[in-house]
Amino acid sequence: MAHKAKLKIIPLGGLNEIGKNMTVFEYGNDIIVVDCGLAFPDDEMLGIDLVIPDITYLLKNREKVKAIVLTHGHEDHIGALPYVLKQLNVPIYGTRLTIGLVEYKLKEHGLLRDSKLITVKPRETVEIGQFKVEFIRTSHSIADSAALAIHTPVGTVFHSGDFKIDFTPIDGEVPDLHRFAQLGEKGVLVMLCDSTNIERPGYTMSERTVGETFDNLFRKAEQRIIVATFASNIHRVQQIINSAQKYGRKVAISGRSMVNVVNVAMELGYLTVPEGLLIDLDEANKLPHNKVVIITTGSQGEPMSALTRMASSEHKKVEIVPGDTVIISASPIPGNERLISRVINQLFKKGANVIYEALADIHVSGHACQEEIKLLHTLIKPKFFIPVHGEYRHLVQHAKLAESLGMPPENIFVVDNGTVLEFTKDSGRIAGTVTAGKVLVDGLGVGDVGNIVLRDRKHLAQDGLLVVVVTISKETGAVIAGPDIISRGFVYVRESEDLMEESKNIVREVLAKCEKEEINEWATIKSMIKDNLSNFLYEKTKRNPMILPIIMEI
Repeated sequence: MAHKAKLKIIPLGGLNEIGKNMTVFEYGNDIIVVDCGLAFPDDEMLGIDLVIPDITYLLKNREKVKAIVLTHGHEDHIGALPYVLKQLNVPIYGTRLTIGLVEYKLKEHGLLRDSKLITVKPRETVEIGQFKVEFIRTSHSIADSAALAIHTPVGTVFHSGDFKIDFTPIDGEVPDLHRFAQLGEKGVLVMLCDSTNIERPGYTMSERTVGETFDNLFRKAEQRIIVATFASNIHRVQQIINSAQKYGRKVAISGRSMVNVVNVAMELGYLTVPEGLLIDLDEANKLPHNKVVIITTGSQGEPMSALTRMASSEHKKVEIVPGDTVIISASPIPGNERLISRVINQLFKKGANVIYEALADIHVSGHACQEEIKLLHTLIKPKFFIPVHGEYRHLVQHAKLAESLGMPPENIFVVDNGTVLEFTKDSGRIAGTVTAGKVLVDGLGVGDVGNIVLRDRKHLAQDGLLVVVVTISKETGAVIAGPDIISRGFVYVRESEDLMEESKNIVREVLAKCEKEEINEWATIKSMIKDNLSNFLYEKTKRNPMILPIIMEI
């Protein structure tokens, strides 16, 4: 009997983290990749702009990779495309808005001409190698989100994408629960499901509830209104526009990503804006304050965003004045709480009336809570289950929820990025690991900043730098000039003259010793200078600056 091919599922990102989502599906000689996202750097990643998945495995199997399939247009699902497509140019499938946002992104990176983008409608199935990928409508905090049914020779895999179950969505496009149920009826081999809000009981509120809150706030506001939200949340932007129209206000947009997304969404018909309602910021400044709404980026307190610049008086066109109402319509992404509270404090200091999530229902999540997740499990009834899109605790809680619904624990896989899962029609197992991890993007450099550079940056940031310069005679090996010491970020030389003098003496002693013992290996001299000096400085200051000895020969 011929050896049967197995279906491999390999997550390369999105597990034990929220961000850089990427999952590989492999059968025989075909690979499709679902999503291609980025993550934002941790506080420790000094100077890093963004983090993308390590695609070593895909590059090793490049002739097998047939396509990248996207569930929706959020950065943590499409943000790494410009970096991945440079190394792996394959067709990209997605819904209309998702492809619209990808086009914009690739245009910025000068990659649009060589890329093949294919738009797929909900309920449409595309054949890619031995896979048939079906797009199914779901709701999320961006329009045109999809779940995927990936039909393979060993069975169907259901990937929930990022989802919530909203029966009153702003665009009237309700999640296609009917199709979910049909798939469950036919039988689903494996389900991968969003775990972001697994810790929250109950249901996620409908996006419409935010519209009611906006109406109340707009009715009461006497001066200008500034609303910060995620650029990609088109339905939220639509509701701000609706309330503005209702209360006779014009709308201006601030922040590059907000301007980009609004343009794409209007072109594709996902935003309905009455004629003449949108104006630019310069016009807005000429109107009475009670006739203006500004929609801006910066709901996460990001240092360069429009709202943060307004809060710190660095925005070119918008100055916060007493009486402004500032609505922050987003919840803090874990880790951003400090940034946001700083911005909120600055806005209050300027006399603004700030309304944020702790005070009002001005944000609802785009992710399902426990009851909606239970509903999906019950409709899909998968044989095997892989919780995805969450930190480790989220994945474990999701596994427990699946068990509580009667799933055998041995059919649930809580795994790490890089784990290879192998499935046949009736079995599933962990079959090893592949390379997976973080590739750091700093400016134009992709992956050239590694752990060692980060360690050095951290060291420099915390303890500073001392440069020791010595000039030695080529012939005799005697010291001609120096040692001179330059300090940056360690101590200010003028204020610590004694310490610097003592440091020079230490270096002189080391050099005298080297001369006496006829040590003329530069590397040895440098490491002796480093060791002796760092021990001395630690004793004196309890600090460990980075020490760079420089030796010149004449």
